[in-house]
Amino acid sequence: MASRLFTTRLLLIMGGLSAAYLLLSFWLIGFRPEQLSLVILCNLLFFASAATRSFVSAFSIFIIYWIIFDYMKAIPNYRFHPVQIESIYLLEKKWFGVTGPGGLVLTPNEYWQIHQQSWIDFMAGLFYLCWIPVPLSFAAYLYFTRRRQYYFFAFTFLLVNLIGFIIYYSCPAAPPWYVSIHGYVFNPHTAGSTAGLARFDALVHVPVFRSIYTQSSNIFAAMPSLHSAYPVIVFYYAVKNKLRIMSFVFATVMGGIWFSAVYTGHHYVLDVLAGICCAMVGIALFRVVGNRLLPEQRFTPANN
Repeated sequence: MASRLFTTRLLLIMGGLSAAYLLLSFWLIGFRPEQLSLVILCNLLFFASAATRSFVSAFSIFIIYWIIFDYMKAIPNYRFHPVQIESIYLLEKKWFGVTGPGGLVLTPNEYWQIHQQSWIDFMAGLFYLCWIPVPLSFAAYLYFTRRRQYYFFAFTFLLVNLIGFIIYYSCPAAPPWYVSIHGYVFNPHTAGSTAGLARFDALVHVPVFRSIYTQSSNIFAAMPSLHSAYPVIVFYYAVKNKLRIMSFVFATVMGGIWFSAVYTGHHYVLDVLAGICCAMVGIALFRVVGNRLLPEQRFTPANN
């Protein structure tokens, strides 16, 4: 078994892929410690045992997503099309405007900026922290219990992200916090902001979101909200697999993330709706091709 795990061919392949990834990353976006951590982790899992090799190979779908997302820093979307700043703000106010003090029409983000509460700040932060751990945890659950459904879920996740990335480059859009801080003036060198999530950091006395948003690939990628798309995919596959308790939990998380995205000033309602539509389109597209890509014969009855 050990000889099969450490063949010369596999060592050369993994070594070549690892070196290529690190060199390409350094050239495109510069070296960061997490890149080396990813390489070390993947190699350890790949060569540790047959079981861990199978696991990391299956989860390479999510690794591909992360690498593509990370490399978006190298080619900012605002180089291809004008960034929507004022237009999306005015459209949000027109469609979802709320009457504020003195009869002034506010966007929902502006309304909640005035009516913020500490307990809502805390809950919004908790919900927003679920956007990646929940999909990954659910993916791991499906991998160990319903192998074929895992691949359906993982490829749907990747497809939804690719659709979202295409829209990012077709129609760059600024988040609500950008307008509240910078107005309608486009500044390509603007750093990422934690916006309302800074209040969560202050409550827990840990820079949780500050550390995340300083690594933002592109702040002008607010529409669609993929934060809002991911829980839709998770909820759909929980319902599809008749996981009733999980479905209830995921429905709660889904609603919490949608609200939090608007409450914290990271997304407009329009962004959330676009994210939901993005997820639904991705799910529908994969339903058309899924059975052909992953035929039943490839999986044993125990994995279905």
